[in-house]
Formats: sequence, C-alpha cells, structure tokens
Amino acid sequence: MTADAVFAAALDTAQRTATAISQLSTSAEVDLDTAYATQHALIARRLARGERLTGLKLGFTSQAKAQQMGVHDVIIGSLTDAMSLDDGALFDPRSAIHPRIEPEVAYLLSADIDGSDTDRPLSEVVAAVAPALEIIDSRYRDFRFRLSDVVADNTSAAAYVIGPWTPFDRAGALDNRAVRLEVDGRVSATGSTAAILGDPARAIAAAARLASRHGFTLRAGMVLLAGAATAAVPLPDQGTVEATITGLGRVSIHTHDGSDSLEKGSR
Repeated sequence: MTADAVFAAALDTAQRTATAISQLSTSAEVDLDTAYATQHALIARRLARGERLTGLKLGFTSQAKAQQMGVHDVIIGSLTDAMSLDDGALFDPRSAIHPRIEPEVAYLLSADIDGSDTDRPLSEVVAAVAPALEIIDSRYRDFRFRLSDVVADNTSAAAYVIGPWTPFDRAGALDNRAVRLEVDGRVSATGSTAAILGDPARAIAAAARLASRHGFTLRAGMVLLAGAATAAVPLPDQGTVEATITGLGRVSIHTHDGSDSLEKGSR
C-alpha cells in the first residue's frame, strides 16, 4: 500500500471507532501533497461505503481559530451526506473522540466553479446563504496536529448543520454580521462574519483556488462552509447549542450521551 493509503486506513478506523491515534507527522514526513492525497483516499473509502459528496469546507479562515490551533494556512476538506444533520437534530457525542463546535456561514452553490472563476460575481454562482454549525473532531490524540496532519484528517470534519436558507439576492452584504454561539442559553462565544477571511464572500474564490490546486470539484447544488466566525468550543455531552447570525437567523443542535439509540437527523 502507498503511504497515503496506509494513512487513510488509519484515520478511517479512528473515525469509525472514535479512537484517537498519534499524529502522522510524528512517525513520518508528511508534506502537503501527501496530506491531500491521504484526504482523497480517506473520502474515497467513505464513498465506497455508499456515502455521497454534499459539499466542501474551508478551515483556518478565522484568525481566532488559526491561533487556537497553532496553524495559519487556509485548507479545504470534503463534506458527505453522512455528516449532514437536520437543524435541531440530536447528535450523540460518543460517536466522536473530542468534538468541538463552531458557527459558520454556509453557501449553496448555483453553478459549477473552477479555478478560473475566482473573479466571477457571486450572484452567478451562489443561490443562497445560511447560518451553520460545524462539529469538528480531530482524530489525533489531545486534538494536537500539524498542518499536514489536519489536512490528511479531512480538516477534522465530523458533522454539520445548516439553518434556514436566505436567497443570495436578499441576504445583503455579509462582511460584518454579528455572530453569537450559545450553549444551553448561555453565550459561549461572540464574533463577526468579518473573522472569515475579512468577508465570508471571499471564501468562494479561496475554495475555487484550493479546489483547482488540490483536486477537488465545486458543483452546483453543493454546500460550501466558509469557515468559523469564532474559536470552537467543546461540544457538551448533553445540551443545546445554537448559533445566531444577524440577518440570517438561527441554527441549533441537541446533544445527548444516553444509552438510547440516536439516529442521524432525528429530532
């Protein structure tokens, strides 16, 4: 097996069993090309089990998040239908290793985008925008990693929740909207959409460049998570997490670690 296939198998097992592993970079030299090859191999394993691609996500677009994780480069990862949860759904944190959650802006693409579309008007490629929550869960021990490690681990993607969609032509400018993250009604983090690359609209061009460079595709109907507007907070074992973005609305998720069976998307 190639190195990326070996790495992908280890990460896949870690995710499926909720068991942390050592950073790849502690035992091998992993450059960015190998890291993205590993991520593609990892997603291929999920697709082979019947999952389907639903979108892409950007990571480390927020200065707060980059400082929290000790990395600085914007990265890209994949989303599948198995990661998608309904607004207000239940999530069992026992299915993850050390889950955290963060508020995001989500875009619904209305057209295919490639690397030459970095200057294309957003009105031509975006159908709608929404508040979103992303659950991240590094498969590495202690949630510690280098840049190549987190890229290989599909940017720590675990699950995501999309709130109500607003048609793009009615959403208005999103460059400085207030963002609030609450856990059980108590404010855990506040911020602004400006934390996402200075303006989340820039996420489209960033995604197009990264997708072209690293072998991803952006297709009409896909979701793009533009990045976190605040630092991530630990996901509670039991409780309710809600994010609010001024002018876009609210999105929420409930968590429960009881023994009763929880199904993806159940309320």
